[in-house]
Amino acid sequence: MDIQGLPGRLLAELGPAIASGELPEGAVLRIEELEARFGVSRTVVREAVRVLESMRLVASKRRVGITVQPKSGWDVFDPLVIRWRLAGTDRAAQLRSLGSLRVAVEPAAAALAARLATPDHCRELTSLAVELTVTARAADLAAFLRHDIAFHATVLRASGNEMFAHLGDTVGAVLTGRTEHDLMPHQPRPYAVQLHREVAEAICAGNAETAERAMRTIVVGALEELDATLG
Repeated sequence: MDIQGLPGRLLAELGPAIASGELPEGAVLRIEELEARFGVSRTVVREAVRVLESMRLVASKRRVGITVQPKSGWDVFDPLVIRWRLAGTDRAAQLRSLGSLRVAVEPAAAALAARLATPDHCRELTSLAVELTVTARAADLAAFLRHDIAFHATVLRASGNEMFAHLGDTVGAVLTGRTEHDLMPHQPRPYAVQLHREVAEAICAGNAETAERAMRTIVVGALEELDATLG
């Protein structure tokens, strides 16, 4: 979700404040107070609140106000919620939780992709594997990140499972967060890039066992590196 303009600026203030606990569960916000505090119109406040409600971070009731909701009810798969949590004190727990999700889902998705990937999927994966190799050698982390996000999203789509495919943005948010918060090496490791090539080759060859094993090595390795970095 890409929110522009004044509603986006208001979200950029309220979202991280809620995600970090600065605005705790049960805190009540009022439209009039938000208008005055941020110097925006009621329409802007309502648009921002609507987005926060869609993420289940807040609930709005007449004569009560806008109430921050318990974390247990948040849409924790929303890329913006992930981004906000990664920017706060919850970063380590968030990364470990999402890393465990990747371990559970992505190897299975790679195995399914080896059975169900279309020729277009295979061409895309092969091309992305090449781009990952080139950008890794050049230590171009921004370009590497773009290709890495696209690679993992393509594997999830190629699985033929719409629920796996829907996690593409979630995985992308995790990969982005690792890079933005300096949890990635300054130059991607050659063995990690090689594993991505192995995933692509195995999927395109229809080798489900190899695709699953290579992807599992990628995501388990990422989680282990995270644990070592965060302590």
